[in-house]
Amino acid sequence: MGSVNLSEADYLPGTVTRSVKLLVAGPFGVGKTTFVGSVSEIRPLRTEEPITEVSVGVDDLAGLPGKTSTTVAMDFGRRTFGGVALYLFGTPGQHRFLPMWDELARGALGALVLVDTRRLDHADEILSAVEKRGLSYAVAVNEFEGARRYPAGAIRQALDLAPATPLTFCDARDQTSSIRALIVLVEHLTAGAEMLA
Repeated sequence: MGSVNLSEADYLPGTVTRSVKLLVAGPFGVGKTTFVGSVSEIRPLRTEEPITEVSVGVDDLAGLPGKTSTTVAMDFGRRTFGGVALYLFGTPGQHRFLPMWDELARGALGALVLVDTRRLDHADEILSAVEKRGLSYAVAVNEFEGARRYPAGAIRQALDLAPATPLTFCDARDQTSSIRALIVLVEHLTAGAEMLA
């Protein structure tokens, strides 16, 4: 029998007393896989497949130079903060995968919705899907290199966000920046209740 290489990070610390399921959602190509990989303290599970000719005319690759793969089921990672383990489930962003959302959202406490200022209109369907499932959420603008920067108020208005919905900015490739965005969501979820205490 072969040996399995597990690091100490693969096991939950003894101080963890609570676990929470969170979704990382967003449109196709917004950086969900990168985000989960950036914040996860364990090796993330990825279900990436190459983009083939079958997706031509189905997946909108406009504004996504160099995108060669896509998530076909989910991404999975874990991040612990003190006594709480956050289990992160990255959702697929294409419309044809929305039926999977019912299973992915089952038991989730909330969602971090990533958006891209180059394609803000693509976030509408995802925001509707999150709201339809009754999930509390925060929005994080993934700031791609070369993408135009807009003030938070303009983005909030373009997305028609409720005043209580947190809006933050991050670079999904940067762990510190991504963890800050995750903390914004956790603080939002705990603001009105002791759910994570």
